[in-house]
Amino acid sequence: MIGDGWTDSGDERARDRAPTPDNPRRVAVVTGTRAEFGLLRPVMDAVRDRPELELLVIAAGAHLIQPAETFREVKEHYEVADSIPMQTVGRVGRWADVEALGRGVARFGRSFERLAPDWVVVLGDRIEALAAASAASVGGVAVCHIHGGDRAEGVSDEAMRHAITKLAHLHLAASGQSAERIKKMGERPEHVRVIGSPAIDGLHLVEPLDDAAYEELGSPEAVVLQHPIGRTDEAEEHAAGLVLDGLGTTRVLALHPNHDPGRDGVMRALVGAPDSVRVIKHLPRARFTSLLVRLGRDGGVLVGNSSAGLIEAAALGTPTVDVGVRQRGREHGANVVHAAEEAAAIGEAVSLARSLAGPFEHPFGDGRAGVRAAGALCEIDPSSPGLARKRCVY
Repeated sequence: MIGDGWTDSGDERARDRAPTPDNPRRVAVVTGTRAEFGLLRPVMDAVRDRPELELLVIAAGAHLIQPAETFREVKEHYEVADSIPMQTVGRVGRWADVEALGRGVARFGRSFERLAPDWVVVLGDRIEALAAASAASVGGVAVCHIHGGDRAEGVSDEAMRHAITKLAHLHLAASGQSAERIKKMGERPEHVRVIGSPAIDGLHLVEPLDDAAYEELGSPEAVVLQHPIGRTDEAEEHAAGLVLDGLGTTRVLALHPNHDPGRDGVMRALVGAPDSVRVIKHLPRARFTSLLVRLGRDGGVLVGNSSAGLIEAAALGTPTVDVGVRQRGREHGANVVHAAEEAAAIGEAVSLARSLAGPFEHPFGDGRAGVRAAGALCEIDPSSPGLARKRCVY
């Protein structure tokens, strides 16, 4: 459902210089992880479809950690203008992220100097987005931030998301609530637009996974996507173990967690999981969303602490058990049941979630976020003094 404030029209004061097919505006879209790559694809496609815009895809960070499977996925769909290594293989933790962030700022700076983009587009709250936004803002390149203003605790996600907001010049919020938070942070209202979440774009076309592909994945009744939240490996292993314990003998497909601090602990829990749990590294987004539709249709459930359970799963009709505090404060649809990190509580939440039936209402838009994002990048002049000169408006 669409809330107040949705618009496809631009601010007339921002239309100072219009790009043309002969003189397109260069848009560098930065992707650093498998998760936000899926969200950014509708934006990339919409930018590529506009003759007034030139798409520059930059793959960074977690995409490049060996064996770099998700980097190959990016290259399969787009020409990659540059790649920005940040993390060091085998080195994880908060201090490793600090080093990776510094390395990323320096490398993004060299990349932007060479590519000379007019816009740098980032999404969300991870260190790849923060590094790119920092380099662009300090270097004098306009930053467009998608999914700013959201609330979610994560590792240090809340702080990094809001830091990116203060570095950015154009804010494309996923919901009306997020847009209001951005304005309360002192950003100019005319530079804040509610476009919806690009995670929703195209999901109405997704078909359920067919029988053969479903059986190949072990015919799961539940999918587990549990990410670390920055605790010790021992604490993360314990938390992931509680999720698996709460599912009992349910047939489970578990995906590898992201590369945040504590990943090794989650992996230890998955490696030691019972036979009812099948573990795989990654599912391409198309297959993952088809699996979620299949789960929703057949009474299955998504369990863990991924934002996919709160955003994509709502649009796809998939009940979700959101475990712990990682997504605390984030808006969500009617498909979500929250559970504390206790096996019994998780088990009860799974039973309740599996009794839910879609379709589910959600606050993340009508599936046209990518088109709206490309329109804003066309309409708003990134070199306009009113945009480039950051000023707190209160």
